[in-house]
Amino acid sequence: MIQILHRSQTIKSKKKRGILAIVGLLTCYTAVGQISQRDTSQISEVIIQENRLQVPFNKNSRHIEIITYEEIRRMPVRTINEVLTHINGVDLRQRGPFGAQADIGIDGGSFEQTLVLVNGIKMSDPQTGHHSLNLPIPLEAIERIEVVRGPTSRIYGINGLTGSVNIVTRQAASSEIFAQAYAGSSFKSVEEEAGRSGVYYGMGYQVGGQFVRDKHQHQLYLTTEKSNGQRYNTASEAFRAFYENKIQLSAQDEIQVMGGYIDNKFGANGFYAAPGDVESEEVVRTAIAAVSSRHDLNDRLRISPRLSYRNNTDDYRYFRNDLSRARSEHETDVWSAELNARYHTNLGDVGVGAESRWERIESTNIGNHRRQNHGYYAEFRTEYIQDVLLNVGTYVNYNSQYGWQAFPGIDVAYHFLPQWRIAANVGSSQRIPSFTDLYLDQRPGNIGNPDLQSENAWQAEGSLRYQIGNFTAQAGYFYRNVAQFIDWQRSSVDEPYQAVNVDNNRMRGLHFSSEYGQRLSARAELKVRLGYTYLNPSVVSTTDGLISRYRIENLKHQLNSTISLGVDAWTFSTTNRFIERASNTAYVISDIRAAYQIGAFTVFADLQNLWDVTYVEAGAVPMPGRWQTLGLRYTKR
Repeated sequence: MIQILHRSQTIKSKKKRGILAIVGLLTCYTAVGQISQRDTSQISEVIIQENRLQVPFNKNSRHIEIITYEEIRRMPVRTINEVLTHINGVDLRQRGPFGAQADIGIDGGSFEQTLVLVNGIKMSDPQTGHHSLNLPIPLEAIERIEVVRGPTSRIYGINGLTGSVNIVTRQAASSEIFAQAYAGSSFKSVEEEAGRSGVYYGMGYQVGGQFVRDKHQHQLYLTTEKSNGQRYNTASEAFRAFYENKIQLSAQDEIQVMGGYIDNKFGANGFYAAPGDVESEEVVRTAIAAVSSRHDLNDRLRISPRLSYRNNTDDYRYFRNDLSRARSEHETDVWSAELNARYHTNLGDVGVGAESRWERIESTNIGNHRRQNHGYYAEFRTEYIQDVLLNVGTYVNYNSQYGWQAFPGIDVAYHFLPQWRIAANVGSSQRIPSFTDLYLDQRPGNIGNPDLQSENAWQAEGSLRYQIGNFTAQAGYFYRNVAQFIDWQRSSVDEPYQAVNVDNNRMRGLHFSSEYGQRLSARAELKVRLGYTYLNPSVVSTTDGLISRYRIENLKHQLNSTISLGVDAWTFSTTNRFIERASNTAYVISDIRAAYQIGAFTVFADLQNLWDVTYVEAGAVPMPGRWQTLGLRYTKR
C-alpha cells in the first residue's frame, strides 16, 4: 500500500565515537592525497548513458555521481539500497533492512521528486514513488550507478524534479558463472512472536551468469533473500529474477531485450501508521520488460526505438491475520514507447526524441484511473568553441490531466588551465502528482486531492572541478525553487491528512566530492572517495492552524567516506556516513568488510553499524544495531 507519508525521527546515537571515526578517515585521506602518481582514472572514460547524446564523464558539465561495479564489489553492501546510502547527495531512507522497502531523495527532494531508471528506462510507479526501488536487479548485474543531481526533464522526461538515478547493467566481455551465499545476525534474541525463536538473522543466495558469443550476449540471475527481521513483525522474504540479452544483427544494428521480476513480502510494523500497525504486512510484486534497438543509418545518424512495460501489484494488510479488514490492494500498468535519434554535424551533435506513456491503476481505495503522457525532446551539444562545452535543449510535455508545458535547460563548461573546469547550468522540471496524491481515500488517515496542480521546479548551479592524474575534486553551489509544492496537511489530529499545493519550496545547497586512487606497490592499491553536502531549505508556509506532515525532513549535513585497500588476495574496505537532518539528532554509521580471494572463490566478512548506533531513517522503524555477516562468492570465467 504505502499510502501514508513517512516522518523520519532519529533516535539518540553514540555520536562521539562515530565523529572520531570520520575525523580519522579524513586524516588518512589527507595523507594519502599527498602521494603522487600520474595515471588517468578509468571513471573519466565512462560514457554517461543518456537516451540520445552520449557524453564522456570528463566532458559532462552536469553534476553527476558515479559508482562502478568494482567499487560495489569492494563495499560492505548486499543490496542496491545499501549502495545508494553511500552516494553523495542521495538521501536513502529505509523502512527496513535487507532491501525490504526504502525511499530515495536527492539534494533535499522527496521520494516523489526523484526518478529511478534502469538503462534509461523509467521505473516510476503511478500509484506512489514508494515503489521506485522495488527492483529485480541484483548487484552482480550492475555495471555502474549514475546519479544526476538537479532537474533532469531535458534528459529523461518528467518526474526527475530534483535528480535521477540511472542503473546501468553490465555488458560482459566473456562468459562467466556466478554464485554467492551469505548469512548474518545481530545475535540478539527474537522478541516473543508465534512460531519464532532464537536470534535475528538474515541470509541470501544468488546464482547466475553470462553467456557471450561474437554476435550475442546473455545474462541471467536468480536471487533469494530471507530474514526474520530485527524486531517484532519485520521479517522479510524476496525473490528476484533478471534476464538481459544483446544481439548484434550487423555492425550497424543491434537489438536488446530485458526482463525482470521481484516478489517482495515483509512485515510492516511501524512502516506507515505507527503505533497501530504492529500487525501489518505488505506484499509487492513488480515485473518489467523492455525491447530496444540501435541502428546506425550512416556515419552521422543513429536512431534508437524502445518499448517497455511495467506491472506492479501491492497488497497491504493492516491486520495480517485477518484479511477481511483494512486491506488495500492496488495494481498498476505502465506502457511506454520511445524513439530517440542522434545526428552528428561539424558543429556538434543534435539529439531529438519522442515518448508516449500510458498509465493505469485499479485500486480498492484509490479507484480505477487512466492517464497519458506524451513528450518531445530536442537538444544540441557542441565543443566547437575551444575549451568550451555547451549543451542546450528543451523537453515539451503533454499530459492528459495537465496539458502542455515546456522545460528548457542549458549547461556550459569552460576548461581553463590543464586541470581546471568551471561549469554552470540552469534547468527546469516537472513532477506529476501520483494517483495516491490525487485520489486516495483512506479515512481517517489520509485523503487525496483531485484538484492538485503539478509541481514545477527550476534550478541554477555553479561548480568548479579539478583533476590531476588520478585525483579529482569538485565543489559547487545550487539554488532550487519548487512551485506548487505538494504537502500533506490537516487542521486537527482528529482530521485526515490531505494533499495540498502550498507555497514555493526553496533549497540552497553546497556540495563537495573527491576521489583518489593510488597503486602503492606491485602488491597494494588504495582507493578513497569522500563527499559532503550541506542543504539549507526555506520553510514551506502553511495556512495558520494547519499541521504539516511533510516539512523539514531533508538532510542538513551529509558526510560520506569510502576507503578500500587491496593487498595481494586481501581486500579491506570501510564506509562511513554522518547524517544530520533539519529536525533530528545526528548519527554516524560505520561499516567494514574484509575479503580474501582463493582462485575462483572469495570469502568475505562484513560488520555493519560498527558502533551499534540506534537510529531511524523512515517511519517508526529502528534500523538494526551491530550486524555481522559471513559470505562466500564464486566467479568462474
